[in-house]
This record gives sequence, structure tokens and C-alpha cells, in this order.
Amino acid sequence: MTAPFQVSHPGSDDDRPPPVRPALGAVAWKETIHLLVNLPFALVGFVYTVTMVAVTGGLSVTAIGLPLLAAGLLASRQLGRLERARARVMLGVRVEEPTPLPGPRRAGGFFPWLWAGVKDPVAWRTVLYELVRLPWGVLTFTVALVGLLVLWPVLPYVTRALSNVDRLMVRALLSPSDELERRIAELESDRGVVVDTAAADLRRIERDLHDGAQARLVALAMGLGLAKEKLLEDPDAAAAMVDEAHGEVKLALQELRDLARGIHPAVLTDRGLDAALSSVASRCLVPVKVLVDLPERPAAAIEGIAYFTVSELLQNVSKHAGARGASVEMWRTGAEPAGRLLIRVSDDGRGGAGLDGGSGLAGLAERLRAVDGVFLVDSPEGKGTVVTAELPWRSR
Repeated sequence: MTAPFQVSHPGSDDDRPPPVRPALGAVAWKETIHLLVNLPFALVGFVYTVTMVAVTGGLSVTAIGLPLLAAGLLASRQLGRLERARARVMLGVRVEEPTPLPGPRRAGGFFPWLWAGVKDPVAWRTVLYELVRLPWGVLTFTVALVGLLVLWPVLPYVTRALSNVDRLMVRALLSPSDELERRIAELESDRGVVVDTAAADLRRIERDLHDGAQARLVALAMGLGLAKEKLLEDPDAAAAMVDEAHGEVKLALQELRDLARGIHPAVLTDRGLDAALSSVASRCLVPVKVLVDLPERPAAAIEGIAYFTVSELLQNVSKHAGARGASVEMWRTGAEPAGRLLIRVSDDGRGGAGLDGGSGLAGLAERLRAVDGVFLVDSPEGKGTVVTAELPWRSR
């Protein structure tokens, strides 16, 4: 008997049904049953669709015509969902569910929601599917029934041919809009990454302020209070306390400068990426050659992402690479709106870095993907590491 098959993604090798065999195996029986029940399902869908189109079309000149059409198309979506489930169980065709339409509140009001429902491409393709299904359902029911009674030796081949047409129809008319759905999924994922990153950055800033500068300022206030009490009784001790407090002030100022540099360095705002990256390179533990070839400064958001990407990569070089030298290259390719900002950071260290190596590269990759960027790591063992990043170019 033919073993049941599993399907993962449309168009992949796993999405193909197993080869046809003369024996009526499990897959052949599923396909036969699917063809036999096509007719009742097609009748229900056809009657509903014709009634909905006729009624809403006749009432389209009234105030309730468009709301009824939007509601009818929303119900058509549910018919499409039922057909996708049936194809998934009986034919092994796994089609992703389309993104649900937003409600009136998320759509920005009743009329934007109404317009989105009326022009919903998923629902209209389901309407077309239900209209063409009735003649096809009559044909498949007749052929499957005759084949089951008198042509059973070749029934698996007949049902496979007819079922493949059903598979094509489901993929063509009941699949979500691939590019739009892919983009929506990417944006939803990217939004989550951006929110999580922003929350993590806020927690880091709060922790650094609480554990660093705030603690020093509290100690400074206490020291100055003690010095004030001893000013008349023991001027020398008071002077020593003031001198110690002065040192605490310097340390607190340095910590605040480092924290501000971690949020957004002043040199980046004032002088751009070339000077800012040269400043980062000067703090790296290995010699770094910096080459920035940009015709103009990019948008502030892109500039900040590029700066912090290079900064974290150079920190990895200092901590993990064991390198003798490194280089940073940055240039622009193409023109807006398709232009890209390219970044390459390389070193001659031990290599072996990866997105799952615990060196922070996975977090960098997620941050860049959140802004339509690309992050690639080439790090063979013993041959150094080359990290290439791309960001969309936007001018100021």
C-alpha cells in the first residue's frame, strides 16, 4: 500500500504526492473521496456565491449594498479557509492562511475597513474559485464514480490526474498574495525585533545609570556633606575629602560620557561616519584601518545603525578574534530608492565565528534584518573573519 505523505511548503519537493501505483493505497482512496465530495461542496459554494453577488449587486445603489458586499466577501474568505483545510487533509496541499483583515478600529475607522473588505483580493479569488468549481465538481464526481465502479484498475491514475488539477486550482486561487503576505510577515517580525531591541537598550541605559553614575553621585553627595561638617573642625581632612570628591566627579563625568557615546556619540552627529568610526577604531585593542567612501551622509537612522554595527564588530575583534589587525570599509552602491550602504569588517584572527556562536552576531543580524538589511559572516577556522553588512540607503 502507498504510505501517507506529509507536505511542508508549496512548491517544494515535499509538496509532491507519492508516485502512482495500480493498487488502491491510502493516498489513492483520499484522492477518490476528495473527487466524490467535490460536487456537494461545489454546490454549496456556487449557490452562496451567486446569491451573494446577485443580492449585493442589486443593492449596490443603496446605502446597505457595500456593507453587505463586504460582509459577503468576508464569508467567502471562510469558504476558502474550508477548501484549504479539505485540500490539506485529502490532497496533502499545504497552503498558508492569508493574513486576516483588520477590524474597523485597526483599519482606522468604518469606511477604511469597508473599502479594504470590498477590494480584498483573497476574497475575490475565492469567489472566482467557487464559480468555476461547480462544472468541475460535476465532472470529477462523474468520472470518480464511474471509475470506482467499472474502471477501478486504472482508477489511481485517473484520480491522480484530476486531483492534480484540483491542487493547481487551490494553489492558484486560494493561496495568499505571496509577495504581500511575505512582506506583511516580515514587517510583523521586524516590528517585534525593533520593540525588543528598544526595550533592551532602555534597560541597559537604566542599569548603567543606576550602577554607575548614580552610585558615584550619591557617594559624592555624602562625601561633600562630611567635608562640610569637618570644614571648621579639621580643614585638612575637609580638603582631602573635597579632593576625593573631585576625583569622583571626574569619574562620574567619564561614565556619563561613555554612556552618552553608547546612546549616540557627539562625533557621529557633528562629523559623520568617517570620524566616528576612526574614533571607535582608535579604542580597539588591535590596529584597525578605516576606509569610508561615501558621497554624502546617509539618513541619521541609517548612520546610527551603521556606526553601532561596526562598533560591536570591532568589540568582538578585540575580545574574541585574537587578531593582529583589522579593517573597516564602507561605501555606497546604487542610487535611491534601490541604493545600499555596504559595510565590510575583516580581521586576520582565529576565525570560527558564526551567528550561533554566542558572540552577539545573531543579535546584529536581527537588527539589520529589521530595517531590510543583510548580514553575512564568512569565518573559516584559522583564516580570519569577514563580516559583510548591507543597509538600505536613505539620504538626509
